[in-house]
Amino acid sequence: MKIRQIGSDIEIYDLKNFDLSQTLDCGQCFRWKNLDGKYKGVAFGKKLTVYQKSSVVVFENISLEDFESVWSGYFDLNTDYEKIAESFLGINPVMNKSARECSGVRILSQEPWEALCSFIISQNNNIPRIKKIISALCTSFGDNIGGEHSFPSPDALAKLSEKDLAPIRAGFRARYIIDAAKKVSSGIINFENLNDMSNEEAKNVLMQINGVGPKVADCVLLYGLHRLSAFPMDVWMKRVTEKFFPRKTPDFFGAYAGVAQQYLYHYSRNHPEIFED
Repeated sequence: MKIRQIGSDIEIYDLKNFDLSQTLDCGQCFRWKNLDGKYKGVAFGKKLTVYQKSSVVVFENISLEDFESVWSGYFDLNTDYEKIAESFLGINPVMNKSARECSGVRILSQEPWEALCSFIISQNNNIPRIKKIISALCTSFGDNIGGEHSFPSPDALAKLSEKDLAPIRAGFRARYIIDAAKKVSSGIINFENLNDMSNEEAKNVLMQINGVGPKVADCVLLYGLHRLSAFPMDVWMKRVTEKFFPRKTPDFFGAYAGVAQQYLYHYSRNHPEIFED
């Protein structure tokens, strides 16, 4: 990977295994909008416009300091995904196709609180509606940052009632959002402490939150705490594993099980015909 500053933009080139659209449209995050090929979003209280032209990724109007302190880590640019993708080749034909076709997916390092709240909202929901609820949540309770809004803090949401959240139309998830906010705000759930635990221990702590089961907990580990061995298992992934990896546990995929999961998830969603045989 090479970095150069062109005016007020940062350009990245010679970066292997990176596809911006695969990364931002694969279901791991919900705050990015594709506007004529440019993605606009907010993370860590910073707004960004980013796009890719061939092998060059352009971060518009940001400082080198912000790129290095926020966005390089957020997009996991310093991890060797070429090596990770190659490690899955030879497992079976579906894994081979997934690792090749979806090799541009990077696992984002999102804010743990945002990941927790977002995947609580994602339960029994579709992506357009998830995005709409999260957008309303941020607009209503986040801080204004130049016309965009930050993700509301747990402290801000912990003060609210289900009635306060009614306008964002989160439905039954509102009480789970508030319970999560109260537990994080009070310190019952401490994300830094989770870093010292095994995946199973951290999942058990997260599942103290009302409405958080194994799948949401694994999403927090993978997308919020960057535990690349975490393997979220939703209905779709159960179909994939039962058909193509019978009697295998996530441990079968090794230290990068979460990356394998994302390749398989994205590939199978794009190719539902693989289930027809």
